[in-house]
Amino acid sequence: MVQFKQWEQFADRSGPVAAPSDVAAVIARMRGFRSDWPPTDGVAVFNHVYLTVTETIERQIGAGVFQDRRAAAALDLRFAERYLAAVDAAAAGHRPPDCWRPLFQYRRHPGVRPLQFALAGINAHIGHDLALAVVDTCRALQCAPPDLEEEFDQVGDLLVLLEEQIREDLMPGPDLLEVADPLTHLLGSWSLERAREAAWSAARVLWRLRDLPLLAEEFRQRMDAGAGLVGRCLLTPWR
Repeated sequence: MVQFKQWEQFADRSGPVAAPSDVAAVIARMRGFRSDWPPTDGVAVFNHVYLTVTETIERQIGAGVFQDRRAAAALDLRFAERYLAAVDAAAAGHRPPDCWRPLFQYRRHPGVRPLQFALAGINAHIGHDLALAVVDTCRALQCAPPDLEEEFDQVGDLLVLLEEQIREDLMPGPDLLEVADPLTHLLGSWSLERAREAAWSAARVLWRLRDLPLLAEEFRQRMDAGAGLVGRCLLTPWR
């Protein structure tokens, strides 16, 4: 019982969990953001991308694509709650996790391209939130990370496919690429596939550290700081 309470304390410190009780409620909140933020807002750019991802996952869950619908829905929900918690923290004037701070700080910078905003948000969400979402889901379903590996991989495969579409839709046109070669080199240096693999490894480590909350929190903070540093690099203004 003491160990469980310690793990609850670690979960609280690692970031608040937002209120929505199902994926549909999460989607409704993200759709609502479209009327709150202008399309050029960096957070709005990421929100559009992530809304597409979440809507796609919801459809696939309903269509029976996932073998364990309950696990897939729980992972999708816990994952989205981390993003919503960061939005709520920033809106309330509180400090969001380090991984999200660059996106909120640069959201209106005229020299940052939409693709940079999209990838910076994906980096924050995968590089920090995804591992914590796996742990959150394991606690909620009373299982261990290996029990979620199939759902994790299916969601990850979908994210990789969508990332390719995102790059095609948001990448500057050929004329701009000629004068923005450093930008294309910068964006090409980040890999969602590598970030996803690192997130799975981090989730397994955090799960093993669940009875050592202080050490788990130290690991989370380092993961958070690392994702934040990568985010700042991705958001380097090109002009």
